[in-house]
Amino acid sequence: MSTQSNAAPESVLDPHVSAPAAVSGTRPLIWSVRRELWENRSIYLAPLVVAGFALLGYLISTSHLPRSMRAVLALDPVQQGAVLAKPYSVVAMLIITTSSIVGVFYCLDALHSERRDRSILFWKSLPVSDLTTVLSKAIIPLVVLPLLTFAIVVVTHLIMLLASSAVLLGAGLSASPLWTQLRLFQVEVVLLYGLTVATLWYAPVYGWLLLVSAWARRATFLWAVLPPLALCVVEKIAFHTSYFASMLQHHLRGGFNEAFAVRSSGPVPGGIDHLDQLDPVAFLSSPGLWIGLLVAAALLAAAVRLRRYRGPI
Repeated sequence: MSTQSNAAPESVLDPHVSAPAAVSGTRPLIWSVRRELWENRSIYLAPLVVAGFALLGYLISTSHLPRSMRAVLALDPVQQGAVLAKPYSVVAMLIITTSSIVGVFYCLDALHSERRDRSILFWKSLPVSDLTTVLSKAIIPLVVLPLLTFAIVVVTHLIMLLASSAVLLGAGLSASPLWTQLRLFQVEVVLLYGLTVATLWYAPVYGWLLLVSAWARRATFLWAVLPPLALCVVEKIAFHTSYFASMLQHHLRGGFNEAFAVRSSGPVPGGIDHLDQLDPVAFLSSPGLWIGLLVAAALLAAAVRLRRYRGPI
């Protein structure tokens, strides 16, 4: 009796006894994501390399910055901000494009490579479910890559701004226009919002790529591209319509028209130069967003089921 009475309070009152059981549900997912990062170093190396080359090119171009700044100062303040922000936008687009390409090829290889090298036999012997494995691979393009891209772009922009300020001060010019007209904080807010929009909008694309990776025996890229193209061709020939092609074209734009209030005039027509152009309400109320997320969930569920029954190639 005394042994039982002493054991009961220890299991009830000690928080460390129940803590491992609560954490164990997410631990396999966290370690699976870490495994993806360890085994696929291109996830972070490719954007870092592109950011390094872009930064090197910008630093070389700063030799002409004092002369360019004198021309910029002759413009009105609105145009000054647009001109000063242009190299920052170019660098951001280079890094974002690289991360997008990495995400596409990562998804195509994520579930296919473990069947090709037969490592799926080892991973299935571990106490990690197929759902956890597929979710860990989906987290890479949907969470890790956008956050990593945002961090790399912000650091690169900050280095560019500090280097430009040092060059201008060394030439005897004021660096205040860079800090007042560039509105770097606003640029980063737009960047974070844009990455979030693109991630949610392209979720079904990543789901489709993971499904193809789990199903195809070879040539995953062709299997990912040819079926949608074949559907477009069949619809056009059989019904003389192009609804599926229009739907694909609309979704591949990245939800830009739904997420931003684009202006037809201004210093940068068609560009985003103010925070009031962000329209999250319209984006979140777009039927295409929620239909796409439902399709993405269905595709990931199909990928989980395929991995459960697919063996080595």
